Order: sequence, then C-alpha cells, then structure tokens
Amino acid sequence: MPAENAGPPAATRPRDNGRPSIGLALLPVLIPIIPSLIRTYLPGGFSVDALKSLVLGTPAAADVTFPANAQTIDYRSFAVLDSVPPVSQANATTLFYPPGTTAESLAARPFHVYHPKFLDIIGPSPTLTLLADVEEDPLFHEATVWVPSTDEFFFVQNAGHPIAGTGLAKSAVIQKVALADAAAAARRVDVGGTGDARGAGAITIETVESAPRVVNPNGGTNYKGDILFAGEGQGEHVAPALYLMNPLPPYNTTVILNNFFGRQFNSLNDVAVNPRNKEVYFTDVTYGYLQDFRPEPGVRNQIWRLDVDSRRVAAVADGFHLPNGITFSPDGQYLYVTDTGLHPGFHGWNHTAPASIYRYDVERDGTLAHRKLFAYVHSGLPDGVHCDTDGNVYAGVGDGVHVWSPAGVLLGKIFVGETSANFQFAGKGRMIICAETKLWYVELAAEGARITDYDYSKKA
Repeated sequence: MPAENAGPPAATRPRDNGRPSIGLALLPVLIPIIPSLIRTYLPGGFSVDALKSLVLGTPAAADVTFPANAQTIDYRSFAVLDSVPPVSQANATTLFYPPGTTAESLAARPFHVYHPKFLDIIGPSPTLTLLADVEEDPLFHEATVWVPSTDEFFFVQNAGHPIAGTGLAKSAVIQKVALADAAAAARRVDVGGTGDARGAGAITIETVESAPRVVNPNGGTNYKGDILFAGEGQGEHVAPALYLMNPLPPYNTTVILNNFFGRQFNSLNDVAVNPRNKEVYFTDVTYGYLQDFRPEPGVRNQIWRLDVDSRRVAAVADGFHLPNGITFSPDGQYLYVTDTGLHPGFHGWNHTAPASIYRYDVERDGTLAHRKLFAYVHSGLPDGVHCDTDGNVYAGVGDGVHVWSPAGVLLGKIFVGETSANFQFAGKGRMIICAETKLWYVELAAEGARITDYDYSKKA
C-alpha cells in the first residue's frame, strides 16, 4: 500500500517581507538530507517541529521532543543498494541493517521511526529494559496475558523446543511476573531510555501450577476475569483444548472445548474474543505434528469460532499455510491473523510461503469476509499480533515488534535484535516482550486495546 504523505507542503509561503525564506529557497537541496539532520540533531532533545520550522521557515507547532533512544530510518537510504546479496545471504532469517547502521547502533537506539506517527505511539521518553536472560531455555514464548486485578503478567514456555525438552516428554509451563517489580527495575537501571535489569535482583519469575494442568499452552487472552488458554495437546491421547484458568491460586482450570464432533484438533495455537458478539475465535494448526509431539493431522489448518454458552463450534476461515496469531481491532470490525508458513517447524524454511498478516472484515453475524493481505514481514515471521486503542497493529517478528497503521503502513519498530514470538500491553504505557530466552519491559505512550476489560468478553 502507498505510504501516507508526511512530507512538507508543495507550495512555498512567502515571509512577511515578500521574499522566500532561505529554507524554502534551499528546499530542493535540503529535502533529501532531512532524515540525516533528524538522526544527527534530534537525539539531543531537539524537536521535530522545530527542525521543520528551521528548514521550511514556517511557524513551529507544539513542541514534540524526539526521544534520545529513537532513530529515524529513511526508506530512501536503502531503496537502491550498491550490491543486493543473494537469497543465501539475505532472507527472512537474517537481520537487515540499513546503510550506515550496525547491530550495535540499531540496538543503542531501539525505537526505530519509519513514519512520524510512530512518535505518538512511543511518546517523548520511551524505555526498553531487559528483565531476564536465561540463555538457552525458551521460557519467554507466548500466551502473553496481563491481569489488571493483580497487575501480573502471564506467559508460557515454548512447547516443542528441543532444548526445553517440552512437547511430548513434558508440558510447557505457565509463568508470571509482577508488573510493579518490572517497573521498579526499569527505573533503577535506566540509562538514556535503555537498561539491563538482570543484575538488579528485582524480578521474580514464578511458575504457575494450574489444576488440572494446561497441557502445552501456546495462546492466551483475558476472558470474564479469567485467562483463556489454547493448549496444543500432547501425543495421541491428550487432545488439544481450550482451558479457562483462574488467575489466582490455586489456579483452578476448566476445559471448555477439546473436540470437533469427536475429532481431535491439530494443535490449538492462539485465541481471541470478538468484542461484538463475545464469542471466542481461535487458530488450529499443525505445529504440534511439525515439532514431533502430535500425531498426523486430522483436520484442516483454519480459524474456528466458539459460542462458549452453547459450546457451538464451527470453522470460519481456511486457505492458510500455517495460521497462527489472532486478534480483533478495538471496535471489532476487523480480525487480524498471521500466517507463518515460512517456517514449518522442524522442516526448515520455505521462503516463498507466507510470513504475512491477513485482515478480514467481521460481519455483524460474526462471519468473516473480504480477506486481504495486510502486511508481509521482512524480518522472520509475524507470530503474536495485537492492537492498541487507535487500531494500530503490532506483531512480534524476527527482530522485535513491528507496528503498522490501520492502513498497513509500517510506522516503526521496537528493536531487540532477535525473534520476539509474542508480547502484550499491560494497560496504558506498558508492554512486555517475550523474546524466547529474554524478557523485555517497555514503557511507551500507547495503550493496548481494552481486551482486559470485563465487559469486553462479558455476554451482552
């Protein structure tokens, strides 16, 4: 889709003396180097609008400070490269460094601005703090859920990962952290908006023992004050299921669905609540089979719909390679789903398969219509997907979290330099990113879509 026009006005405006400003006279020369000027001068606290005023000779608008730990990435800097490497050297599994940048420079200022609207999302003083690093065991994977009543953040270990030994031999575990601890750690170690809290000793990662156990959880969301988990199943005899868990000890759990007319699902992946009809929509995919902890698939890869009251379940969309993350826009008009066909588990990478986000219109009767390609990801694949209150779309990808406008324009990145399967807002101004072996805490201006509100999932 064409990028939104954020450039200066085409018409020149004379000063009071009737002569064009120096800035306007030099405009053809200055326009190509404005991004370089921004990167050079704004990190020290200079404002975007002040720079525009300086260059264009126009009155400055309200001052908007460019964060010191942010940087502008200009598409024109890499639209034409001196040498474009072959697919064996540059593909979805490799990181892209725009000319003039390095892994270190991108990480030093991790909020990457591709469009001015990203500044509204991150605000004037965003922070990114590393809370934990377990080196090998992918403890920080998916099913990211914030519980407002306790201000705790839940997440799960990677099921089916060889190093973790999860999947068939044992189930992945549920864990949680206290957001107050995360915020306190971030304040103690903040250095220019970034920090490493691993040595601060302030973060306790607690294992949650659900009863009965949620087997190989992968997706999760808030539902009527509880947490709704999508479990992938285990072997032939533990069927994939939807579990409803009380977020308070002893974490009582109820299975609300585990079959389709007596047939097992493949391995349930992610789950979301439609804010209009309050029904549950979930993805079912063959990743359990592709990671050797589930038997041969018995149904199609598709999106399902469940009326929790009647337990009526039906398929609502198919035609995917590997449907994965799922969410709704704040008003429920759109459903977003990721397709991670690029990476079929233990079977390598297929670079011609989707690494894509698709959008559907959600009809008043809950059916889905008018599927369209919303975004194709350049770094890894889009896994977990969520929205903020303005309808912007966020996805965990191969180098962090990418953010698009509702029109599909890439606005910016929160760069962590490695795969970030999932993340979630914790209300307004806070986010946790699960990057497999690392756990990150983000402070920013945006607010997550209000899926945590009881009325969001309460039957009307």
